[in-house]
Amino acid sequence: MTKLTFIKHLWPRNRRVRNVTLAAVAGILVLAVISCGTTRQAVVLPEVPGAKYIGSSECEQCHDELCRSFKTADHSRLLAKGKNGKDYGCESCHGPCSIHSDSGGETKPPYSFTAGRPQPTGLGARLPLEPARAIETVCYTCHLDVRGQFNLPSHHPVPEGNMTCIQCHPPHQGVAFVAGGTQLLSQNENCLQCHEAQQGPFVFEHEALREGCTTCHSPHGSINAKLLTERNANLCMKCHFQQVQQGGGILIGGIDHTSKLSEGSCWSAGCHEAVHGSRVSPTLRF
Repeated sequence: MTKLTFIKHLWPRNRRVRNVTLAAVAGILVLAVISCGTTRQAVVLPEVPGAKYIGSSECEQCHDELCRSFKTADHSRLLAKGKNGKDYGCESCHGPCSIHSDSGGETKPPYSFTAGRPQPTGLGARLPLEPARAIETVCYTCHLDVRGQFNLPSHHPVPEGNMTCIQCHPPHQGVAFVAGGTQLLSQNENCLQCHEAQQGPFVFEHEALREGCTTCHSPHGSINAKLLTERNANLCMKCHFQQVQQGGGILIGGIDHTSKLSEGSCWSAGCHEAVHGSRVSPTLRF
């Protein structure tokens, strides 16, 4: 049997079946083309009156050390290659820097986070943009989901100006997470720089700390108090196995918790208030 005869043998003889088959194949091909041609690099560069883009190579003339380290950063992967790629480097966050370069660095870039000659603010002056751009505003340009999380009731004080994104996410060097995204112990140490009371050491440790702070806390914002990922005892139940008895009782750790669960969460009810660790009680009590 030749190849052509074999294909004809497999090809559906019913016209309706053939049409459905052709439509399915066409749909698969269209999805394949879209998935291969779609890119997640969607950066809309701002237009600044009187300034133009000069490319990251010009930034290296003065900021050579910073530019060298930036090649190791996660954000450097967003650089667009090709003839028009020069506009998608340093200036994608700092804005067009022609005026900054021509002034020898005395005039700040349009979106600057460092000191420099301020823009004129005298009587009658009308600024086309703010003298400086808040760091979080730059980050929000791409990370819109994080901006929404910071609007939740419980959040780190970034919107209030008491913290900045780069305290936890260095933009110019290495991975965009302090100590790395998979090094949980080092990641905890970053949190513990501010939350010293949770550091320990504890005689009786809560093993959840070994899994990382983000096991229980949403780092940017949450609808629950204290940035918790769950509202109540459901958070504890994700790790601590519960057994339901025939009479409706609930055993946790072999102990009947039926009446205790109605009094509040595991910590707010006053049973396990030392949730990070205890120096006196193996049941995590103060």
